[in-house]
Amino acid sequence: MSHHDPNQEHSHPAESHPNPSGQPPRQSGILAKFFKFDRYHTTIRIELLAGFTTFMTMAYILVVNPGILSDAIFLQASGDLFNELVIATALSAAIATLVMGLWANYPLALAPGMGLNAFFTYSVVLGLGIDWRIALSAILIEGLIFIALTLSNVRHLIVKAIPDCLKRATAAGIGLFIAYIALSGAGIIAADAVTKTKLGDLSQPSTLIAIAGILITSAFVARRLTGALLWGILATAALAWILGVSPLPQGIIGIPELPVDLVGSAIAGLGRINQVNSWDFLAVLFVFLFVDLFDTVGTLTGVGMQAGYINEQGELPRANQALMADAVGTTVGAVLGTSTVTTYIESASGIAEGGRTGFTAVVVAVLFIGSIFFIPLLSGIPAFATTPALVIVGVLMAGNLRGIHWDDPAESIPSFLTILMMPLTYSIAEGLAIGLITYPLIKGFQGKGNEVAIAVWVLAGIFVVRFIVMAMNSGG
Repeated sequence: MSHHDPNQEHSHPAESHPNPSGQPPRQSGILAKFFKFDRYHTTIRIELLAGFTTFMTMAYILVVNPGILSDAIFLQASGDLFNELVIATALSAAIATLVMGLWANYPLALAPGMGLNAFFTYSVVLGLGIDWRIALSAILIEGLIFIALTLSNVRHLIVKAIPDCLKRATAAGIGLFIAYIALSGAGIIAADAVTKTKLGDLSQPSTLIAIAGILITSAFVARRLTGALLWGILATAALAWILGVSPLPQGIIGIPELPVDLVGSAIAGLGRINQVNSWDFLAVLFVFLFVDLFDTVGTLTGVGMQAGYINEQGELPRANQALMADAVGTTVGAVLGTSTVTTYIESASGIAEGGRTGFTAVVVAVLFIGSIFFIPLLSGIPAFATTPALVIVGVLMAGNLRGIHWDDPAESIPSFLTILMMPLTYSIAEGLAIGLITYPLIKGFQGKGNEVAIAVWVLAGIFVVRFIVMAMNSGG
């Protein structure tokens, strides 16, 4: 999950501030010098605690990401590559987070992004029928493009062009989409021939346990328990095991198997791109680029404000290094076999514990690597046990709605349509497209078309052409 709350207060020292009195004593040693503990008023103990806290709050991705991707990435049947997907998730998160810690020196953790994995699975592979290897190729190309855009500083220019309201609407829409998928998967809502959707069968044990899990996880979140989402997943799974609804895990610790069926699939898929509709592939590539770009920028901005990194000019020092961690993570993640890697807002939990340097990120990376030895436990967790975490992720991502100016039709209408159409069309791409088309049009209706960046008009035109082509193909 990678969204941000711009209204968070921050009272932490900016990186240029001198060390005030009452801060930790001066630190010595290689680690202290490399990560500049004194400058950021921190200690190894504080950074260790912060790293563990951040890992605990985002460790749910080790279960949720493989669970979602298993619906798309498999050989014979859904779930047969779950163990390999856990390793791909953990290693891609570890590598990207190490780059963030060692190069950018920020206490930020990265992992395959929520929403982006849902788009990969349900819109690209299952929706468009694109083979998962080719879809991974799109992620690989996206990562390479991001590396080039970061080196050329183009990402900064693109960010300035896109309306802020659509960035927020995208995050909120993805949150709603994730929650919708989770509730459907747990049987809490079901399809209906007359009303389209309805309340599910509440006599099903798994559905009842998922509902109980939502209440338990909500209680953990309300009590601000560290790692609430992870504990919610484990509590829901434990309830299912105790009541005999799901079989117990076959073990807790195991020697991991190498992801031989996943590694390199993205490279192999490059040779098969010509097998899919070029318009579909380009649209998919654009959505991956767009969503990941603004997820990451939004998270860096929000967490950077909370930690006091944003300077007087409103800029994040070493922004390109931080963006490069995301680009490298996405590229490596695709080769390993997972969807787009992005910066996680859960990093804010470690910052709240005092984490200020890249050593916090290094701790998180080490914990991700260690997690691959617990695959037997992870694979025994039933899919519906992740429903509570996904619903709460949706709640948190909906927090972006508060930053939209709802009294301005040029913001409210495109934002609402973006949010609404994502779950209803079962496609993040369609929601984004409709938002980008309606925003400049309504601005034009207001007589404010000159306020819209040329890049937005271009993007709107591209999406209009895409819808026309889709209509022609359907008619033919």
